[in-house]
Amino acid sequence: MKLKKILGITGVAIASVALLAACSSKSKDTSSDTSSSKSSEAKETVNFATVGTTAPFSYEKDGELTGYDVEVAKAVFKDSDKYEVKFQKTEWSSVFTGLDSAKYQMAGNNISYSEERDQKYLFSYPIGTTPAVLTVPKDSKIKKYDDIAGHSTQVVQGTSTATQLTEFNDKHSDKPVELNYTNENITQMLTNLNEGKYDFKIFDAPTVNAIIKNNKLTKLKTIELKSDQQPYIYFLFADNQKDLQKFVNKRLEELQKDGTLAKLAEKFLGNKDYIPTKDALKVPSKK
Repeated sequence: MKLKKILGITGVAIASVALLAACSSKSKDTSSDTSSSKSSEAKETVNFATVGTTAPFSYEKDGELTGYDVEVAKAVFKDSDKYEVKFQKTEWSSVFTGLDSAKYQMAGNNISYSEERDQKYLFSYPIGTTPAVLTVPKDSKIKKYDDIAGHSTQVVQGTSTATQLTEFNDKHSDKPVELNYTNENITQMLTNLNEGKYDFKIFDAPTVNAIIKNNKLTKLKTIELKSDQQPYIYFLFADNQKDLQKFVNKRLEELQKDGTLAKLAEKFLGNKDYIPTKDALKVPSKK
């Protein structure tokens, strides 16, 4: 009888220890899950606006956004403990209205510097260089930049090209360029040019060369436009995102130094030299 009682007590003790061990193990697992969840929740979401139709900078492949700007952004935020980037495809004009309304915190889509943008947004360090070319039909009489006077082209409102040609018209009011505003993407505009609907198009060399090759626009040729200033492209931030700007610029320095930018430029822009030098890594203008 005593033996049964002892065994009974021992069994209860063993069961109790097992129960406590299970609870302890469960408690540890739950704590770990909570910690992981908190870590994930602690990350700040960066909504990154891009157009997604302007290869080689931002386009869709197999249903996923890719391109130079997109892949550089992915590299910037890779393994970040603080930020998580989410790409948002939108129209060109909506990129800027979205930054204005805080719908987006950051944007990238072959974006060049302008004083107007500098008044409203923050710029990153340059992420690449995109020398401009004048694209014309092979039988065109346009041989240099000044020859565009009196000819027609398509432009998108708010782009640096639209600003550039408006300034050109101010200086050539006797024979202005015919500006046809459109929401068509650059592939459509170059196709229109190839079909003889317009006379020229000014755009960056990496994009034009890729589109002419991929779409077999055999009637077109390009003329290099010389410039005293390096045509850099940048990421843009909403005006209140100074901490994000600082983080991204530090990462761009690292990516330039370790060769990541050069590899991405060679893959997407066709030339590993289409990246900023170390000395060029600075914000284009301070407010």
